[in-house]
Amino acid sequence: MNQLQSMRVFVKVADLGSFVGAATALDLSTAVITRHVADLETRLGTRLLNRTTRRLSLTEAGRTYLERVRHILDDLEGVEQMVVARNHEPVGTLRIVAPVVFGLHTLAPVVQSYAARYPDVVPDVTLADRQVDLVEEGFDVGILATRHMRSGSIVTRRLTTGYMTVCATPAYLAQHGTPTRPEDLLNHPCLARSSEHGGEEKVFATPEGGEVRVRPGNAIGANNTEMLRQFALLGMGVAILPSYLIGRDLASGRLVPLLTDYRLPQVEITIAYPSRLHLPAKVRTFIDHLVEHFQQTSPPARAPRVIVPARSVPEPMANVEVRPTVAAAAVALPAGAVRRLPKVPRARIVASSSV
Repeated sequence: MNQLQSMRVFVKVADLGSFVGAATALDLSTAVITRHVADLETRLGTRLLNRTTRRLSLTEAGRTYLERVRHILDDLEGVEQMVVARNHEPVGTLRIVAPVVFGLHTLAPVVQSYAARYPDVVPDVTLADRQVDLVEEGFDVGILATRHMRSGSIVTRRLTTGYMTVCATPAYLAQHGTPTRPEDLLNHPCLARSSEHGGEEKVFATPEGGEVRVRPGNAIGANNTEMLRQFALLGMGVAILPSYLIGRDLASGRLVPLLTDYRLPQVEITIAYPSRLHLPAKVRTFIDHLVEHFQQTSPPARAPRVIVPARSVPEPMANVEVRPTVAAAAVALPAGAVRRLPKVPRARIVASSSV
């Protein structure tokens, strides 16, 4: 028989002084109650109760055992109540993981407002530009700009959309001219992540519904987009950065959005958590808080258009290739090359978690 249940039965028998009374209180038969007590005595190798036809009494061993067992059962009940409370009331440490730049520029005010709203929860934030296994690494919530995760048991939910924006400072544009077409990027120093050094193909959706593919050569590389933002603010070139990183710079005029008639692939930001089953209150409330925050602060459907007078830029006709077939899109482009394509279905872009 179940030892824990036998202990509960023994305490009830001792408190009521009756097998029949314990059977009634626990909704069990008298035979089952008797068997539980007998199993305990067999396990312990000692008698716990003195039985007569009129009454029951505890032996010395029974009194000692009852005192200790009562404490054990009380502690167990307290633990169960604590676990239930933690699942229904936001409390405890909440382990969060997010990409570095997104965390530094976007997550801090959300965590601050959540902590003020739920003071019994202690947020513990980890910023990491790598693939994350939420289950193995013990995270409660992950904010990700990627679908590449090593755990198959996670649940994901779209949080917001980031827009990649071509930008530069007003001073840089005044000195070097303003790009008005994707091809014009070939005539400007481009700022990009080190992994893209040598030129990564950029796919722009045109106003007419087609695509232009450009592979500009990079002048300056960095392994962090915040560093690229700093380079851009120093007027060192043209950068393509996510909207959540440069939103304040665009609003203040420190950076100017370029090529606003063209669209780059979006960056889907998702929230991930290990399972929907028995979701702790601290996780559930944080997810709801995140969604509420980003619903209130979502970016517009597309980046605002800002008109900047452009200087004339030499026409890079030697680097432009026009092909009428979709198959041409599969041909590799050398650094500094451009291909303009007719309208074709756009493939879904999966963003890196390091954005």
